[in-house]
Amino acid sequence: MDSESLIACHDCDLLHRLSIVPAGMSAKCCRCGALLIRPKADSLNRTLSLAFTGVILLFLANSFPLLGFELQGQVRHVLLFTGIMNFYTSGMHGLAVLVLFTTIIVPLSQLLALIYILLPLRFNRQMPGIFSLFRWIQNLKPWSMMEVFMVGILVSIVKLSKTAQIITDVAAFCFMALIFVMAACLASLDPHIVWDNWKKDKCTSNP
Repeated sequence: MDSESLIACHDCDLLHRLSIVPAGMSAKCCRCGALLIRPKADSLNRTLSLAFTGVILLFLANSFPLLGFELQGQVRHVLLFTGIMNFYTSGMHGLAVLVLFTTIIVPLSQLLALIYILLPLRFNRQMPGIFSLFRWIQNLKPWSMMEVFMVGILVSIVKLSKTAQIITDVAAFCFMALIFVMAACLASLDPHIVWDNWKKDKCTSNP
């Protein structure tokens, strides 16, 4: 049996031998009915485009003011990193680290790691350590909580709107766009593209 065509069910561990599954079609486990594989059309190019877009949006979201507060004729603009520093200087060190980790470090790490992995594959090349890095990306997914942070911002806007005029700045729109771009990037990624290259690498290194 050809090891390149073997795939194990993630639910019941039954091994299947699959031929090439066309994009738009799917293969399911013959024992439990769980999804085995569903190839996505042009996954590599779409994921790379979204990853580069996400890096640009993340840079803009941290370079421009997030919100502006106008009170008694005075306007104060706040950057995302400024808010994190305010948490830290106020004694809320754990919250500051958590916000920094989940809204900046994790999204940036995911996007840069995807570019590092997928860009060489786009040109039929491989960079060292991409498979361990890809596993690491999968483990980071639960820690990307930008949408939770955005909900917190919206709640704060509603509460503060009674005492001051809230001005939505450029970074807020970039951050909202980044949430959708990150979701689309991870949704368009077909993990089998990476693992198939791992199989080819094993076959070429072990003739």
